[in-house]
This record gives sequence, structure tokens and C-alpha cells, in this order.
Amino acid sequence: MKNRAKYISNKITSGVGSPTSIVLHTIFFVGIFLLHFLGIAFGDILLVLTTIVSLEAIYLSIFIQMTVNKHSEDLEEVSEDIEEIQEDVGEIQEDVDAIQEDVGELQEDIEEIAEDEEELDDHGVEMKKLEHIENTLQTLLQEIAEIKKK
Repeated sequence: MKNRAKYISNKITSGVGSPTSIVLHTIFFVGIFLLHFLGIAFGDILLVLTTIVSLEAIYLSIFIQMTVNKHSEDLEEVSEDIEEIQEDVGEIQEDVDAIQEDVGELQEDIEEIAEDEEELDDHGVEMKKLEHIENTLQTLLQEIAEIKKK
């Protein structure tokens, strides 16, 4: 019943605010004033017209208020949805910050690994130099041994 009343109030409110409504009201008012030419007293016409317009205004204000109330409820729901979205965005931002920290730590780890790799490469070069020196010494020792044999 409540939803039906809202539906009806929305339909009436949108109907009253249409160009068709303006045309119908204009025809109605012209018709009412034409009753004077049919012999109806002008005072009686104004009395009936004022009563009709007053009743219409009362009902229209009720329908309009029902529509305003409906829109207010909708706005409250949207406001709640916005608050939830803002909370979600805040949580996502926290997650992004944490990920950025992790990326920073990973970059530091990569730099350390690169430095360790350079040290290992340097160590490898030194080992090769030592092996070369060792080979050279062995060759010299062999040559010395051969010279001694002669």
C-alpha cells in the first residue's frame, strides 16, 4: 500500500509538472470563465473556481511532499553508499601504501643482491688471477727443475 501511494504521488507530481497539464488547466480556466456567458453569476463562478483551486493546491502540496520525502530517503541511501565507498577507498589506499612499502623493501633487497653479485664477481676475478699466478709459478718451477737437470 505504501509503495502504491508513492507510485501514485510520483505519477501525479510528474503529470502536473508537464506541458499537457498547463494546456488542460488553461482550457479549464477559460471554460470556467465562459460560464458567465451562459448566465451564471460571476460571483458564483469565482466561488466554485476558488474552491476547486484551493482543493487542488492542498492535494498537490501533499503529493509533492510525498515525492520530496521519497527523494530524501533515496538521498540518505546514496549518502550511506558514498560513506561505504569512502571507507573502501580508505582501505584500498592503506593496501596501496603497504604494497608500496613492500616494493621499496624489494628494491632494497635487489640492490643488496646486486652488490653481493658484484662482490662475488670481484672475488671470481681475484680467484682467476690467483689461479693464473699459481699456473705461472708451476710453469716456472717446472722450467727451474728442467734447468737444474741440465
